[in-house]
Amino acid sequence: MDSNIGYEKCICDLIHNEAVLSMEKYIQHSNISCLEHCIHVSYRSYRLCRRLGLDYVSAARGGLLHDFFLYDWHIDKPGNGLHGFSHPGTALRNATGKFSLNEMEKDIIERHMWPLTLRAPRYKETLVISLVDKYCSLVEICTRNTFGISNFLERY
Repeated sequence: MDSNIGYEKCICDLIHNEAVLSMEKYIQHSNISCLEHCIHVSYRSYRLCRRLGLDYVSAARGGLLHDFFLYDWHIDKPGNGLHGFSHPGTALRNATGKFSLNEMEKDIIERHMWPLTLRAPRYKETLVISLVDKYCSLVEICTRNTFGISNFLERY
């Protein structure tokens, strides 16, 4: 793996996609959009995986698409209103329909809600995303803050 791949290069084909950008119109936590949340999770996971010598490219890409479900879960109630259980499958279907993903990226999207969904991660990177997702969600809910990730969005 090329150790010189920067975050933006890892996600450049995804972040310019109209469907990915449409996540901005859905609120995820508090006043944080789904896109902001996914970038938050993706970037923090990228940095942690890179530091740990893991596949940070797949972590960045899978992290960006982990909540690619494309609906307002506060209003729409697919899966009988069990969004926490059903959205990983929806996100995976949406992502594989639009992008070519490797097995790790698919695992990240499908299993990021572990242990709630009982589907254990197959890769260390998936575990990182799962834990970082919970951390970022807690920060977003408690502080309504994504640590400046909104500034990143202004470039796109």
